[in-house]
Amino acid sequence: MNSKVIIFDTTLRDGEQALQASLSVKEKLQIALSLEKSGVDIMEIGFPISSPGDFKSIQTISKKIKNSRICSLARCVEKDIDAAGEAMSGSDAFRIHIFLATSTLHMESKLKKNFNEIIDMAIFSVKKALRYTDDIEFSCEDASRTTMDNLCRIVEKLIKSGVKTINIPDTVGYSIPNELSSIIKNLFERVPNIHKSIISVHCHDDLGMAVGNSISAIQAGARQIEGTINGIGERAGNTALEEVIMAIKVREDLLGVSTNINYKEIYRTSQIVSRICNMPIPSNKAIVGSNAFAHSSGIHQDGVLKNRKNYEIIEPSSIGLKEVKLNLTSRSGRAAVKYYMDQMGYDKTDYNIDKLYTDFLKLADKKGQVFDYDLESLAFINNKQDHLEYFCLKFFSVQSISNGLSTASVKLLCGKKIHTESSTTSNGPVDAIYQALNRITCFPIILQKFQLVAKGKGKDALGQVDILVEHEKREFHGVGLATDIIESSAQAMINVLNNIWKAKQVNKQLKILKKFKKN
Repeated sequence: MNSKVIIFDTTLRDGEQALQASLSVKEKLQIALSLEKSGVDIMEIGFPISSPGDFKSIQTISKKIKNSRICSLARCVEKDIDAAGEAMSGSDAFRIHIFLATSTLHMESKLKKNFNEIIDMAIFSVKKALRYTDDIEFSCEDASRTTMDNLCRIVEKLIKSGVKTINIPDTVGYSIPNELSSIIKNLFERVPNIHKSIISVHCHDDLGMAVGNSISAIQAGARQIEGTINGIGERAGNTALEEVIMAIKVREDLLGVSTNINYKEIYRTSQIVSRICNMPIPSNKAIVGSNAFAHSSGIHQDGVLKNRKNYEIIEPSSIGLKEVKLNLTSRSGRAAVKYYMDQMGYDKTDYNIDKLYTDFLKLADKKGQVFDYDLESLAFINNKQDHLEYFCLKFFSVQSISNGLSTASVKLLCGKKIHTESSTTSNGPVDAIYQALNRITCFPIILQKFQLVAKGKGKDALGQVDILVEHEKREFHGVGLATDIIESSAQAMINVLNNIWKAKQVNKQLKILKKFKKN
């Protein structure tokens, strides 16, 4: 049996069905190009009969994608098949993916047809599609709830009619792994011409088993896995392709199969899909979540610092993740604190690790997550975190016109002196207030991340703004919370400016200390 598993991506078809708004042609093309770069074998780029927009996007993508085979979905309806063939005519090679329900439930309650009629419809549609391409995939919709006798019967006839790929969908996420693997094994045992086709599975995650079901199908002989990036899709979503791909890579010793995927493109592709589809990735999401390679427990951190393999089965760099940090929280141990101090270039003789760790725990209990510049402040600024912040926003005023200019005026307390500044920009009120603050402080910063999250519901909900800026090749975080999102945005920047100021005071003290030691 072939040891290569074909990766069939349906982010632009099944994945898009779950979005609140349809993607533009430009957005779909951007995702398609990223999928091509990641090495997916086949990408299902739409359902052309569904709308003129989908038809147009398929036409555009068909002309651009060269290294992955494109595919479009069609019902067992002549106009669907014609639309699929015409939409992809700009491509040198393409697949038409036809589907029809085969379970008794769907036949009786949805289609109002008997199984013989279903077979006739399927065979007629295959013959129609073969006029456009010899690469036909057929999905027996709701296959996991189809009787085994009926499933074997229609699969045999479909292969005989020229279908190269038979898809066995767990359409409603009903199966459990040993059940789906049993279905696949039965097909191999009972369908005499099964060797002439590739068996595929398309699993949904209604019971949280899509990835497990897909892996069990591979073990039973399936050689195509269908899914989406980040697992987006109908209801609870589809098989998360990045999880299946990395499971195949990490457990090649057990599964004995491989893929054509460029692993280093996984993280980047995941981020592109998340951003364009406006579907945030849960922090605890396997492989691509922000916590997937993060360690908070002191025991884990100590183990990782000694050998990453102690608590990591995947090298972050293998999926294109360049930098991974240990989370500094109240659960962190001395090893993590010392690691960060070492990373910043401090010698163990520059500070008292016992005192620093005690102060760190107090701050972590109060603040939650602590950052490297917080450690510097704790280690080298005598009055620690109880002192008043150097920068304090005393007043701000913002005027903004839709599709026009925004002007912000601020009064900022800097130590004991109040400074007033104004700024006008075309990038909105938040940018205007940020420009005004930065004119006063003169800190060269680059805003890398701006995230707004509603805390609560209704008009009294608080808006929490989290920002990440770069200053002199170093990252600083800031958080603001207020019912007014402009105010919370300003607070977040003030938080950042104070953190930068503290870091600068540390540098000044260290320069004095080094000069003193030298003399």
